[in-house]
Amino acid sequence: MVLRFHRNKEMTLYSYIVKDDTGFAPNPFFGYCTLACCKPGIRRTAKKKDWIVGLTPKAQEYRIVYVMQVDKIMGFDEYWKRFKRKRPDVHGGVKQKNGDNIYEPSAEYSLGYHQHPSAHSDGDREDAKKKKRDLAGRSVLVSRKFAYFGSNALELPQRLVCLIVGRGHRCHFKPDVLKYAVSYLGGLQKRKPGIQAPPRKWPGNDKSWSGSTCGSR
Repeated sequence: MVLRFHRNKEMTLYSYIVKDDTGFAPNPFFGYCTLACCKPGIRRTAKKKDWIVGLTPKAQEYRIVYVMQVDKIMGFDEYWKRFKRKRPDVHGGVKQKNGDNIYEPSAEYSLGYHQHPSAHSDGDREDAKKKKRDLAGRSVLVSRKFAYFGSNALELPQRLVCLIVGRGHRCHFKPDVLKYAVSYLGGLQKRKPGIQAPPRKWPGNDKSWSGSTCGSR
């Protein structure tokens, strides 16, 4: 997965490819869209009010998976305490198995956190490589201002094809493109807030994705 960003004095617009749309990263459930794992480069540098847009891979024609405006940035300690409903349960339903609140503060484990069994663990054991990469992001991005389209990803407007990225990092959106992108993506969030469809990789007979309610505990 790769990202593209443009920075000015007020905000940053990030775009990247959501390679595995499972409901884990991003996690759009329980009234909040969160990015707690993957994309460490974005999570290290994003600020409040920044915009993030995730696109499908080339095979799915670079469509819009989700858009979010960052409301809050918090450390893993705070996230663990506040967002209990997003803690993973590998023996629970599909939504709970994809919980992204997987790092519990603990001095007994490497890097100061215990990686719970989850989408990023090696079964019941920690996955050291993924743990190091996740924690390198330093922060969790939290948003209540989001629109998640998942398996019904939207066509990307022709004026925003510059959001499409390949491998590696790119930057520098032209001011007029940035202005249009923020207006368009913000409009999507206002017209179609919250979860509009299940993740692309989601069991067809499971409807728990549509039962997300607001609340962090």
